[in-house]
Formats: sequence, structure tokens, C-alpha cells
Amino acid sequence: MPDIPAVEFTAVSRHFGAVRAVDGVDLTIAEGSFFAMLGPSGSGKTTCLRLISGFEVPTAGTIRILGQDVGRVPPNRRNVNTVFQDYALFPHLSVRDNVAYGLMVKGVDRARRLTRADEMLALVKLEGYGDRRPAQLSGGQRQRVALARALINEPRVLLLDEPLGALDLKLREAMQDELKALQHRLGITFVFVTHDQSEALSMADHLAVFNEGRIAQIGTPAEVYARPRTRFVADFVGSSNVLPPEVAARLGGPAAWASLRPEALRLAPAAGAALTGPVVATRYLGAGSRVVVRLPGTDLAALVPAGQPLPAEGETVGLTFAPADLHPMEGER
Repeated sequence: MPDIPAVEFTAVSRHFGAVRAVDGVDLTIAEGSFFAMLGPSGSGKTTCLRLISGFEVPTAGTIRILGQDVGRVPPNRRNVNTVFQDYALFPHLSVRDNVAYGLMVKGVDRARRLTRADEMLALVKLEGYGDRRPAQLSGGQRQRVALARALINEPRVLLLDEPLGALDLKLREAMQDELKALQHRLGITFVFVTHDQSEALSMADHLAVFNEGRIAQIGTPAEVYARPRTRFVADFVGSSNVLPPEVAARLGGPAAWASLRPEALRLAPAAGAALTGPVVATRYLGAGSRVVVRLPGTDLAALVPAGQPLPAEGETVGLTFAPADLHPMEGER
């Protein structure tokens, strides 16, 4: 018998009047996976998360969680929990009581729920913080408390609604590593909503890229990055040279929209190079520099690793790339 998906959408839509926030989405999320929903604001990803949690009801279609049609199942009876971007901690309760809150609602006796709360705090590396109030914690610590509070109910599916959005870059990167390690250790399904492409690429086993209420592409991070299906995906996921059909054909590919990643391009001496043009801009990025070269009909950005010499603006240079790195796409959207 095949494995039952953790979450399954079949032709799911959610309309708000004339606005199609989610428009005919088909989606399967494997149990035990770390799945990311990636897209700009208003693309439908957060509405999909709310549909899984039960905070929104679909206008059409079917949602199954672990094989059960949850169309008529209220949020508190679904085997899911949510970690919100603002953490939604109770300021008047201690950290321990915040974590234990879900068990209190279920009627678990105080001694047992506080013991479980301390176990959850240890799981998220907050031993000894149980007596503090949320206001006495850093942003990263509050995020861990919210995570512990969601995990104490032992959900089969954990929903995370941009939980790292309020953290600074260094802390956000550290929490990415911790969340991924925690998901591996627990083995439960994480569904992570974000507009941050680096979060989705570095953390997810699979991801769905949303645009205008629909899924533009779904696959592993490597598949979506290396082989974007549309211009939108190429533009949104990472940095890409998106080439119109006539330029792609001139560079040796088929006459179709194409993606050519900056790291696939190499600078070369202009003498003898098939592609040459002046450097029109350079931008320092720390680990490398972005060098923009003007060719007839288009500009191409190349990523030059740190430590390599950079051409001056106005200098004519050559560009080379492997033909396999010029990836044709299905269209614009």
C-alpha cells in the first residue's frame, strides 16, 4: 500500500469575492518531509497554510490530511499546529505556562503538563528559561518558545507561517539550521511558508513556488533552481539572466524564453571570444562580484568569485558558458 501523504490538495480554490487567492491548486506533501511554500506577498501561499490549519474554508476542492477529508473538520480537531510570524505568546504567562497551554486546554493535569513543557523547552535548547516572561526573551528565544508550544501537542503536521521573518540575518540563518535539524530529529512533517528564497532553497526537501494563486512550479530546490519552468520562477528563485526567445536563439539555444544563471557565465579575454561586450556595471557581493556585460539586444550578469580580478567598467570582455546551462522554459508566468 502506498504511503499516505501528510497533506493533499485536489483542485482547491479559495475566493474572496472576485479575488482568487487560491485558484485550482493540486498539491501533495509527503509525510515526514520539510516542504516550503515560496512566493511573493499575495501569491496564495499563506492562504494555503490557513486552509490546511482550518482557519480558512475552501471555496472548491478537497483537502486531505493523512488521508482524511478535513473539509468539515474544525481547526482544533486537526492533527496540525501552527507557529505564527508574531509568535502569539501570552505576555502575562511564564514561558513554561505558554508552552503548556495546549495541554491545559486538553485537561491534562498541571504536574504532567509542566513536566512535558520542560521537556519541550529542553528540546528547543531553552532549559532554565521556564520561569521567565516572553518580554524577557530575545526574538530568537521567543521563536523557540512558540515552536515548543506547537510541538507539545505532538502534531503530525507542523505549519510555520514565516516564523523567522522578524529575526536579524545572523539569527535567522542560525534558526534555519536549528529548524532543519529539529525536523530531522522529530520526523514530523514541516510545512514552511516564506517569501525568502534562500530559506526555501536551504531548508526544504521539496518546495512549491506560488504566483497569483497558483503553483508555478513544484520540485526539489535543486530542480526548481537549475530548471525553472517559467520566467517568473527564474526571476523569483535566485538571480537569473532571463532571455527572450530571439536572444536565446542567438546564443545557440531554441527560440524560447530561457534562463542562464550568472554563476554559469565565465569572463574571458575579448580576443577570440564569440560573445564580447563592454562592462556596464559591477557590484560587490562579499563572496563574489556581479559583473554586467552589454551584448547586442541584452545585458548579461556574470558572477565572479571573490579573489579573481575584476574588469573595469567600460572594458570590453568575452563571455563563455556551457550550452547545457542555457535552460529553455515553457513561458513567462
